[in-house]
Amino acid sequence: MLSRRHFLGSVAALTAAQFVPFGMDALGQGVMLGSANPPGNARVIDVHHHLMPPKYLEVARSAILQVSAIPQVVDWTVERSLDDMDKNGVRTAIVSISTPGIMFGGFEASRKLARECNEYAAKMMSDHPGRFGFFAAVPLPDQEGSLKEIEYALDTLHADGVGFLTNYDGKYLGDAAFAPVFEELQRRKVVVYTHPTFLSCCVNVVTGVHVSTEEFGFDTTRTISSLLYSGTLSRCPDVKFIFSHGGGTLPFLAGRIGAASSRAASQIPHGAEYEFKKLHFDTASVTNAPAMAAILKLVPVSNVMFGTDYPWRAAGGSLQELRNLGLSDADLRAIERESALGLFPRLKS
Repeated sequence: MLSRRHFLGSVAALTAAQFVPFGMDALGQGVMLGSANPPGNARVIDVHHHLMPPKYLEVARSAILQVSAIPQVVDWTVERSLDDMDKNGVRTAIVSISTPGIMFGGFEASRKLARECNEYAAKMMSDHPGRFGFFAAVPLPDQEGSLKEIEYALDTLHADGVGFLTNYDGKYLGDAAFAPVFEELQRRKVVVYTHPTFLSCCVNVVTGVHVSTEEFGFDTTRTISSLLYSGTLSRCPDVKFIFSHGGGTLPFLAGRIGAASSRAASQIPHGAEYEFKKLHFDTASVTNAPAMAAILKLVPVSNVMFGTDYPWRAAGGSLQELRNLGLSDADLRAIERESALGLFPRLKS
């Protein structure tokens, strides 16, 4: 269990390093950039947008501040999210809890925090129809608590999916301990959104390089490999996975990972390439030509959707970078809106 003390201890060493937030420029200019789209034409869907409810900040504020060079991220409010969305033509943001997640204290405390975060997100949806959706936070590695929260969030709060971190105290998502949770998600055919975190062993591996700069991408790749090699991807064909930041380093390592998967053929009966092509990725931090070229060679554009990482980055800069890549109009429409509609048809209205 990754306790609050454990997390703070892991990140304490980071404070000496200069931190450029993942996917942002060296000046940290991510929170308020110019408008990329007039508010009257708001049609963009942002699937990587974070919320920080007051109850969450009560326990997570210190942890967030220790790993962020932008103190104002903890000043997040619903109104500030809406302001950034309106300035940049974002119609809907599907919100989620970012790392460090909700594992502060024991199972009961984590269950309570998950419920408070999910009910706060549901109220955002009801107070601002059409502007928000949410991926429910769950108290993994607590299996029982996670199953109960999945049921409540989907059936009562009408969440758009379930949100996970890439690992929980060193256990990646394909771990056998999480199999009952994924069996339930398969039964329900749920959208699963995954946000990177890091292992406590891998802090300050390279002096001066912040953990989010490299380890977030590596950890995303590790959890995808875990899901692949454990057979979770093949056993859960109706779970729609979205991985943040373009799938980490998977687009570059897919061939290597796929070739090695032949040793686990019984768990991957259709092959690695088949499973990879079913995955979905958001564009947070990968709106650059090399990354986007690799992503679009791995999966169809219908599996790529827009993401900002707000409040660590605003929509304006992300959209401007995306639109400067020279993509076709059809591909831009898909990434900015149509791909997300394929997973969340309720947003068509």
